[in-house]
Amino acid sequence: MSFLTRAFVTATVERAVKTFAQSLAALLAASGAGLLAVPWLTTLSVAGTAAVVSVLSSVASSGVGHPGPSLASEGVEAAPAAVPAVARAA
Repeated sequence: MSFLTRAFVTATVERAVKTFAQSLAALLAASGAGLLAVPWLTTLSVAGTAAVVSVLSSVASSGVGHPGPSLASEGVEAAPAAVPAVARAA
């Protein structure tokens, strides 16, 4: 199963965390309420639901197209072991 690889799980978790954060930010901005007046339980619940949908979407698309959690042409690649240092110009 292609969705049980470490790279796939890492990419899926990253997508879910980003989706949660983006949903939370959108809900906070749209509410127009102050930080203390926000209905936190509802807001966190909706953002959490968006993250769950993101994970389900990634799993559902795991067997389609390129390897990875996306239906787009991006694939899951292993990260380089180390980033080479860039020489500074004198």
